[in-house]
Amino acid sequence: MWRGMFTGIIEDVGTVKAIKKMSGRWEYAINTSLHMATIGDGDSIAVDGVCLTVIRREEGAFIADASLETLNVTTLRERKAGDRVNLERAMRADSRFGGHIVMGHVDAIGRIAGMKEVGDSIRIDIEVPKETGRYIVRKGSVALDGISLTVNDQNDTTFSVNIIPYSASKTTLKFKALRDSINVETDILGRYVEKFVTQSEKGSSDLEFLYTHGYIRGK
Repeated sequence: MWRGMFTGIIEDVGTVKAIKKMSGRWEYAINTSLHMATIGDGDSIAVDGVCLTVIRREEGAFIADASLETLNVTTLRERKAGDRVNLERAMRADSRFGGHIVMGHVDAIGRIAGMKEVGDSIRIDIEVPKETGRYIVRKGSVALDGISLTVNDQNDTTFSVNIIPYSASKTTLKFKALRDSINVETDILGRYVEKFVTQSEKGSSDLEFLYTHGYIRGK
């Protein structure tokens, strides 16, 4: 597997079996229908979009731990036994790429500000901090609780996505309600673009290299 790289295509909706809270970290035991033979100690699994490391396995479940830093910036701290969570194993080098590049590094905790049926789908509006909203663009990609979705509309602090019935049925989105919190990971490509633009303003040699060798145009 590629450690810590995902596609946002959910493989299973697991159930939190137990949480062991310790000084400095919490251990999560998660029941899953994924074949345990395909999960090894040390593997990375995205749990509601948060990249965690498997530390051991038991029948029908894996145990992964989360640091206090991770708990402070994700919704994992709100989870309890019996909660359902989205699961995706790290992408393999020979896998088909079906979603977008997801790192499992949550940028912000969003809040569901609206839910409305639109035809056969559901429109969900998400509130995020302004510093996160700058990386979300209309028709771009975003991961919500690890689910790869397309942004329909966007302003500084709110964006919307449309959820088709299939996506709702195969993920935890069907359990969400107004004002619920949700993990938000913006598209990593947007951050790279910002870095290059910022460096360009400073006369970066990195950007000069890209122009010189024809990787980007417009200079």
